[in-house]
Amino acid sequence: MPTPDTIRASAARTPSLKSKLPAVGTTIFTVMSTLAAEKGAVNLGQGFPDFDCDLKLINAVLDAMNRGLNQYPPMTGVPVLREAIAAKLARLHGHSYNANLEITITAGATQAILTVILAIVHPGDEVIVLEPCYDSYVPNIELAGGTAVRVPLIPGTFRPDFDKISNAITPKTRAIIINSPHNPSGTVWLEADMLKLQDILAPTDVLLISDEVYEHMVFDGQLHYSSARFSGLAARAFIVSSFGKTYHVTGWKVGYVAAPAALSAEFRKVHQFNVFTVNTPVQYGLAAYMADDRPYLDLPAFYQRKRDLFRSGLANTRFKLLPSEGSYFQCVDISKVSDLNEADFCKWLTTEVGVAAIPLSAFYGNGFDQRVVRFCFAKKDETLNTALDRLARL
Repeated sequence: MPTPDTIRASAARTPSLKSKLPAVGTTIFTVMSTLAAEKGAVNLGQGFPDFDCDLKLINAVLDAMNRGLNQYPPMTGVPVLREAIAAKLARLHGHSYNANLEITITAGATQAILTVILAIVHPGDEVIVLEPCYDSYVPNIELAGGTAVRVPLIPGTFRPDFDKISNAITPKTRAIIINSPHNPSGTVWLEADMLKLQDILAPTDVLLISDEVYEHMVFDGQLHYSSARFSGLAARAFIVSSFGKTYHVTGWKVGYVAAPAALSAEFRKVHQFNVFTVNTPVQYGLAAYMADDRPYLDLPAFYQRKRDLFRSGLANTRFKLLPSEGSYFQCVDISKVSDLNEADFCKWLTTEVGVAAIPLSAFYGNGFDQRVVRFCFAKKDETLNTALDRLARL
């Protein structure tokens, strides 16, 4: 006779679930980082620093904790941080945002982008993405019931193709996502590019999601042309940035969104039920640290030196170096190194050479393979030199 335990066990059943993201698996970043750890490879794949942030920033957060600033902050973020961001945007880009109504602190840029999309995209809407693009964009759009319209950047240069962008706009287009400095290519949009986009969007109601997380990593004397600099773009833009990238604290997951009051109001409706609010002492610590603008003003020179060190070492290999105008990524053409496709080459490089990279094909919906892979140079000099020593035989 069955016992009660047997009856309960036979009745236990996990219901089947229809996936909202059936095409999504484990991200390429997790795959390559796991392989790098298994093989003892230098991980130049996933985009995070292997060096510490400024001790002054840590002490500013500790000071906030010690002052008892450890409970829920306002849903939109602590006022002193929002005010510091608004002042910075006005100082750098000449656009005044109302700190109370138009700046919202988020749990990193990835959460910010998801929240924007959930707030503005309705089933049946279309959102233009420019490939290759960060891997969260398309799943975010699909979760909101929208359709991603993939427009390729020009292969080789990764510059925007404005004819294709213009032709992709339809009555169903709700938004377009741009990213400059660009992950993965390191391309930086020029003033002329931003003005052209402004002209294209002017007669439409298309919203703009401007991913600017690498805003302070622009090299060779170039400027970062934020969407905030252009009145016709700022009026329709959700500008997203990340303290994690700027201050070498990617694990803290704190960012922000700047947008006109009417757009911010809709964003905050979703934000309050998404994460509600963000780490309190970290917000106060960041606000205190922002009193000194040198850390982000010095960042271009800091990363340009690392870029140049890395490029100098790669110049002795058979890799063809693509321009790295901004971000902390260096792309290379592997055509003279191997006949493998990008994904297989990255696995081979990690396993046999001991250096992990990311295939650019992972940033395309159709897996477009142009024999280009991405390295991250946001690493200690000794890490970069170790990787260069291993890559020297290529």
